[in-house]
Amino acid sequence: MDTTNNNFCFCTLALGKKYRLLAKQLSQDLEKHSPGTFLVVGTEKPNFFQSSANVYAFPFKQKGILHCYHDKRFVLEKALSQYPTAIAIDADTRIIDKVPTHIEWMPGFTGCSRNILEHVKRRNSDRLPTLEVLANKLNLSLDNVSWVGESLMIVSKDNGKETEFFQQWGKIGDYLELQGIHAGSGNAIGLAAAKIGWTVHAQGWDELRNVTKHLDAAYQKKSVSLWDNLERRLGYHYRLNISRVKALKDFDFYYK
Repeated sequence: MDTTNNNFCFCTLALGKKYRLLAKQLSQDLEKHSPGTFLVVGTEKPNFFQSSANVYAFPFKQKGILHCYHDKRFVLEKALSQYPTAIAIDADTRIIDKVPTHIEWMPGFTGCSRNILEHVKRRNSDRLPTLEVLANKLNLSLDNVSWVGESLMIVSKDNGKETEFFQQWGKIGDYLELQGIHAGSGNAIGLAAAKIGWTVHAQGWDELRNVTKHLDAAYQKKSVSLWDNLERRLGYHYRLNISRVKALKDFDFYYK
């Protein structure tokens, strides 16, 4: 009997050895707590997952200028090409209990949210002037925009509006990175959702969060070789220049 779950999948980025190992561990958690559910993985080495029957791995290299936070949109987009709902989860997350299958995810975006002004003033008030300029470019009021938690979020197909959402997220993410703001993708995601008229839904998110445990592997210290540092710096400047060239096509948005 085929027990494959065709209603939703999980998806994650696995860039670098540490995150590939974490993603494989995540796939094993899924096999135990949600048999039949697939994990879509964007990674430089898809063959690493060839022994994982519940993983669909596709080749992907970092596109974000400094970090890969905004690159989550590409794995979400890939996952939604195969499933009606995609659950984006950080690779450094454990699934510790049975994944609920009865939740009917709303079209659009579901996740943890709060007003973006409240969040930024509390966490990164220095970013507020840039976000105000950006909101003005998007014809939005920050009073009506949400910050969203990016480590666990759900996107469901919404008659093609999800494509517009990913496009806006990419544009907003590039703008912020070119302004030197490389982290805090929850701000970009919330702005993109507001721009296309999505409301951030909460129904079902707490229930899903309760069966996960986020490890925050990004904050764990690791040794980095001179070659790794050089490779990282070269990659940064390459991606920066690519983004600058792309931005010239919409000069008024990015530079005025």
